[in-house]
Amino acid sequence: MSVKTDGSSNYEYVTARVRSRRAKLFDGDDYRKLVRMGPGEIARFMEETEYETEMNALGARHSGVDLVEYALSENLAKHFDDLLRWSEGPLYGYIANYLRKFDAWNVKTVLRGVYTDADREEVRDDLVRTGEFSDRFLDRLLDAGSIEAVTDLLENTIFGEPLAGAFSEYEAEDLLVPLENAIDRAFYTHLMDDIGTQEPDSPKALYKDFLQAEIDFRNVRNALRIARSGADIDPAAYFMDGGRLFGVEGIRQLASNTDELVARIRESTYGDDLADALDDLEDADSLIEFEHALDTALLEYSQTLSSRYPLSVCPVFSYVLSKEREIENVRAIARGREAGLSVEEIETELIQ
Repeated sequence: MSVKTDGSSNYEYVTARVRSRRAKLFDGDDYRKLVRMGPGEIARFMEETEYETEMNALGARHSGVDLVEYALSENLAKHFDDLLRWSEGPLYGYIANYLRKFDAWNVKTVLRGVYTDADREEVRDDLVRTGEFSDRFLDRLLDAGSIEAVTDLLENTIFGEPLAGAFSEYEAEDLLVPLENAIDRAFYTHLMDDIGTQEPDSPKALYKDFLQAEIDFRNVRNALRIARSGADIDPAAYFMDGGRLFGVEGIRQLASNTDELVARIRESTYGDDLADALDDLEDADSLIEFEHALDTALLEYSQTLSSRYPLSVCPVFSYVLSKEREIENVRAIARGREAGLSVEEIETELIQ
């Protein structure tokens, strides 16, 4: 990433570009068409959309679901790199900091690949090449032959110290969970660097509002996963600091009671904005439905902030979440059709 944090933020220009990009995202009608197509039809459909460039460039080497997967990843990276290219001043810093979520994704992907002795090329194809890490550095991570070598390469990054602290637990348990948790904790901790107390409705205050919501919903997700797993794990061990809805003790108490958890969110600062999404949370019959409802709730909250404060970083983050949702939905549809799932089964996998 180049450094463009000096000077003033160009919110008007960037949000105008983001509105244009949002208009090209798939809508409900597109998804209804896609779930009824075979893999080849999905690929042809995408060739007539804003994925045309990637589909044409990759079509000579790939086909079917593989072509769709690669095109999705390259398109995502292109769009998010554009956000950085357009932005100036503190706005650039906000976006660059948030896009480090893909550095976290890539580090976990590499670690999983090493841990399972996966083929290097398969791991490489799962990387999302946006964020702070250069292609050259990602290739060095791919070439590392052990978990220890990967963590050594990350020594001078935001993940270095947390990974070093979790390494002994990984060795003792021979499980990646401590390392993956350390990566997530490093990312979310770094998100809140140097924010401090801000004037209400100021650009940095809105940035903080969104990040706090993301951290709150990450804590909810982690607590629910632990509760549903049945494992003897303290939810506090996976608690991320920086949110405003839960403390460590609160998340520990609510982790095993979905009804109380939803009630707590409904009574919180998010309640009025998330009424419909919270209804979906209460009606969810499975963990995946609950997690999809959480994703929808966070997206709706980001859209609410965007409507209230259109010249801020909020529309940019809302677009990032919306684009991620599109990528995940198209991927789920393509994989589902390849696996022979019914339309109804695939629709349960979509984030609405």
